[in-house]
Amino acid sequence: MNESIETYFEACVCEHGHALFRYIYSLVHHKELAEDLYQEVLISAYLALPSFNEEAKVKNWLFKIALNKCRDHWRKEKTAKKFWEEKVHLYTDGMSTAPVPEEECIQKCHQEEVEQQLSELPDIYKEPLFLFYYHHQTLVEISNEANLPLSTIKTRMRRGKEKLLPKVKQMSL
Repeated sequence: MNESIETYFEACVCEHGHALFRYIYSLVHHKELAEDLYQEVLISAYLALPSFNEEAKVKNWLFKIALNKCRDHWRKEKTAKKFWEEKVHLYTDGMSTAPVPEEECIQKCHQEEVEQQLSELPDIYKEPLFLFYYHHQTLVEISNEANLPLSTIKTRMRRGKEKLLPKVKQMSL
């Protein structure tokens, strides 16, 4: 990049940097996270500066980049939260001791009961759930294999879980 672009960018940061940081902080309410996102915004803006439309206002452009970075962060955070809600049980804690034989037997019986309840679901719900939880395929892989849109697979997964949940709860009573 030439020196005039760098000088222009530096002037923009000097003029709008403080307001940009306050804006990001108002969205995320966490100082360290706001600092990280601020750095990401500046990097993205610097890299995209040659394609910047001079007719647009720089401040609006920077704030739009900041909003998009915050949305990306929230999306990642939501995915991580979903991991803990749905998948963390698949991993074992390295510090835990091996389950006693009775617990293993109970877990195996419970898993067999869940598999039985799963097998009783209609095929459109059973197949994506089975591929996701037992064959560890991603939703995209299931979508490609079934030759169906990803949104259809997501809907079938949600509906399948909704149909399976009361049956599983009933088993544990």
